[in-house]
Amino acid sequence: MLARLATIALALLGSASAAAADVPVAVAANFAGPMQKIAAAFQRDTGHHAVLSIGSTGRFYAQVKNGAPFQVLLAADDETPARLEREGLAVPGTHFTYATGRLVLWSANAALVDARGDVLRQPGTGKIAIADPKLAPYGAAALQAIDKLGLAATLQPRLVQAENIGQAFQYASTGNAALGFVALSQVMLDGRLTSGSAWIVPASLHAPLRQDAVLLLPGKDRPAAAALLAYLRGPAARAILRAHGYEP
Repeated sequence: MLARLATIALALLGSASAAAADVPVAVAANFAGPMQKIAAAFQRDTGHHAVLSIGSTGRFYAQVKNGAPFQVLLAADDETPARLEREGLAVPGTHFTYATGRLVLWSANAALVDARGDVLRQPGTGKIAIADPKLAPYGAAALQAIDKLGLAATLQPRLVQAENIGQAFQYASTGNAALGFVALSQVMLDGRLTSGSAWIVPASLHAPLRQDAVLLLPGKDRPAAAALLAYLRGPAARAILRAHGYEP
């Protein structure tokens, strides 16, 4: 199926403007920034317009179950796309890992977070924002890391739960929380922190953050949707992924 998607995409690159179409895409909040750039490049190269909706993967799953007309899902995990395939709501054989993310402990204060995350053990450093672990894989990963560090009981009173990773970053960036467990892609560009201070949480402290894409049933037999999935595997999209700290 993936080879077929790539073939369709390449064909479209040659005659894009004649068949340009909109592609409704549900995008995990941690991937909002990179996907906006990829969507712009995709439109420039193919003529197709990716219409992005940003939110938590768990909420998108519920919306797809209720008939939302998304053609493509870019999830924050690898479980939800596979589940949608099993439940007959996505085209079989189309899910693949488009990126592997990293979790960071971040503060807008450039002097607060140290290189080993020891700030978590220091009392009096304020609230810590995390995404809802029931809806957002990055929130679940944050709780796994806290538990492995043996800090669950100590930190529980300081945790502030956000609806998704985008809101967790908002809490930390506006000072409503001193710290936040967020996606590396939200605070890194071209290999450097864009602001503040951060500790990249070791991958050994939580489950891998593999993020899968899948073609949903409304996107079946829609060449523009297939072209977008193929474009995500191409060099232009992969360069954007690396610049934001993802592993393509």
